[in-house]
Amino acid sequence: MSGVKTIAVIGAGIMGRGIAHAAALGGYRTILEDLLPGALRKAETEIRANLDKAVELGKVAAPDADSAFRRLEYAGSVEEAAREADLVIEAVPEEMESKIEIFTLLDKICRPTTMLASNTSSLSVTEIASVTYRAKKCVGMHFFNPVHKMKLLEVVRALETDDDTLATAVEVGKRMGKEVVVIKESPGFITSRINAMIGNEAFYMLQEGIASAADIDKALKLGLNHPMGPFELVDLVGLDTRLSILEYLHKSLGEKYRPAPLLVQYVKAGRLGRKSGRGVYEYPEAATKGPDLADGTHAVAKNRQ
Repeated sequence: MSGVKTIAVIGAGIMGRGIAHAAALGGYRTILEDLLPGALRKAETEIRANLDKAVELGKVAAPDADSAFRRLEYAGSVEEAAREADLVIEAVPEEMESKIEIFTLLDKICRPTTMLASNTSSLSVTEIASVTYRAKKCVGMHFFNPVHKMKLLEVVRALETDDDTLATAVEVGKRMGKEVVVIKESPGFITSRINAMIGNEAFYMLQEGIASAADIDKALKLGLNHPMGPFELVDLVGLDTRLSILEYLHKSLGEKYRPAPLLVQYVKAGRLGRKSGRGVYEYPEAATKGPDLADGTHAVAKNRQ
């Protein structure tokens, strides 16, 4: 056994609350943190609803769902959440500045034995870990949206990640019900690197008028057996998140990852996907609810307590 009993999740956005759901269902005491009380209330409501749905579909026994829900706790500060954790998983926005800020703080307040994991989808875990005095105990754990349904977990070994930390991350992922793949750190890992290229090419095709967004999506679903089309997927993930990944890959890996101008234009127009009510497609019901951040509410230092 890894010795992990308590997991703290930093950021109660779409990804953070999904990770907390999986951790609690995996048997861990789970503390979900966010600066905004409203985000925590929304997370609690959604986790309960998703657990109830899993019971209704016969995927989780009712007593197991209730036990998982009781394992969940909520905290309004990083210090409160992480103080007693054996593993902390940050799920803040996909921005290096935000992640470095959180890891710097975690390194100061966590016990020396605490492992730190980043839910980054493309950024360098080595660079994030470099701001700590525990680089050997830092690892990438890339979950997929929606976390409570998606089976894959990419565990990313940074330059200094030691064998025990890697093995613990794999064990935790398996207890969360995930199929785990282990990756040596590389920009974009496996899935983000390939997905970014497919999605970017789809935007170039749309920009050139080769086909409509709906027909491009249909072609990839029916012809390549993808469960979602590239535009359906980018609307779910967030166009701003996809653009950030492409900009990083373009900088790291070269010209073939240059973001399509149409994608850049959509982001500038505020067409960010489901969370904003409009991306490639329109989502009127989402627009009336307000934005729902994929990676929690944490921003740079000037916006934090």
